[in-house]
Amino acid sequence: MNKQYYVNGEWKSSMDFAELQSPHTKEVIAHIPQASREEVEQAIEVADGARIEVATLTAYERAAILEHIARLFIDNRQKAAEIISLEAAKPIKYALGEIDRTIETYKFAAEEAKRLTGELIPMDAAKNGANRFGYTIEEPLGVIGAITPFNFPQNLVAHKVGPAIAAGNTIVLKPASQTPLSALFLAELIDQTALPKGAFNVITGSGRTVGDALVESDKVKMITFTGSPAVGIGIRNKAGLKKVALELGSNAGLIIDKGVDLSDIVPKCVMGAFSNQGQVCISLQRAYVMDDVFEEFLERFTVSTKQLVIGSPVEETTDISAMIHPNEQERAVNWVNEAVEQGAEIVVGGSIDNGVFMPTILTNVSPTLKVSCQEVFAPIVIVNRITSIEEGIAAINDSNYGLQAGIFTNDIQTAFTASKQLEVGGVMINDIPTYRVDQMPYGGVKESGTGKEGLKYAIHEMTETKLVVWNNN
Repeated sequence: MNKQYYVNGEWKSSMDFAELQSPHTKEVIAHIPQASREEVEQAIEVADGARIEVATLTAYERAAILEHIARLFIDNRQKAAEIISLEAAKPIKYALGEIDRTIETYKFAAEEAKRLTGELIPMDAAKNGANRFGYTIEEPLGVIGAITPFNFPQNLVAHKVGPAIAAGNTIVLKPASQTPLSALFLAELIDQTALPKGAFNVITGSGRTVGDALVESDKVKMITFTGSPAVGIGIRNKAGLKKVALELGSNAGLIIDKGVDLSDIVPKCVMGAFSNQGQVCISLQRAYVMDDVFEEFLERFTVSTKQLVIGSPVEETTDISAMIHPNEQERAVNWVNEAVEQGAEIVVGGSIDNGVFMPTILTNVSPTLKVSCQEVFAPIVIVNRITSIEEGIAAINDSNYGLQAGIFTNDIQTAFTASKQLEVGGVMINDIPTYRVDQMPYGGVKESGTGKEGLKYAIHEMTETKLVVWNNN
């Protein structure tokens, strides 16, 4: 079936289409329009034309629209999850969990829409400030260009669309080529709300055509992007003076101290390493385990990993299904083989079985190998032995990335030391680095990006602070 893209509250066809295949069955599930540069520019014009109407919506009206989106997701929870499973091969139980988080995200956005305030400035704190009254207001930027990835095709979209609406901006959304159906379904839902026509637009097509048009347009005032560092850096270099928020890659690390209770830790590590086939920005990729508990942890972790259910994403019992594309599965195999050639040991997995790359544990892995120093974005985790917490901290910091890290320890001083010394955007004490709730500030350092997600923080990124000073003399 041929799909249409969504601009100015209307469904529009394109001259060109691309086949969309199910990652699991390899069947063609839709034909997706491939927008031309001219069609993208038309969508930008529409969004620019709607910006004044959207900016004048009251906080109450913006919140009501966001609350309506959340209710529509509640009403369509199963359908929205099934679309994710179909186009991304995400096991249905995790897809349902994503929709639950999406609902929360829009609810948080609605709440924050009512809290968008400036501050009073004590002008008379300065020698020349007497008899002056100052305050700031937060104004919307205008058109937001949102470019989103495949791995959370509703929730990561919500982290861009929600704050944009809350702040009074308009949006042109370019979803990932593998997961456009979720974005188009969102358009169906938003079409039922009171959001002015033209405020939300979905353009499908190639990253080069759609993405470049968004980045290069003078009418687009901000680009918010989640994806690879190479693409993100390219966007930053082309964006000129427009705002840019980048949520890029990671190879999240975890330290496990001696004396901790592994019975609670191991299930969390299995979830953190292998949920959504490891295709999560903060997926647990590197575990550094103190020598005293290394053997026990590795044994428990291996046993639990072998118990994961491999199968179709539509089955409720499935834990692991196909990765997003066969090429990505082959890449994962090649990275594992390279590691083995350089002395790493496969504890479990490392191969493709019935079209699924199996969950993989490696140990004795050199820090220079791809599975360690690059973002693997696959169900692969390395488990290496350490003899001190300092060694673990140094290993995690020995990376071009710095999104989140975790540490399990019973020692409060060790926890404080790790929280200060780990070079990341977020430190999880007694939890895996994969932990995230949607209102918290989320963003990294180094090649993990710039800017913060989390509704309050993203809204601030999507507004401009204006100062007003009254001279009462």
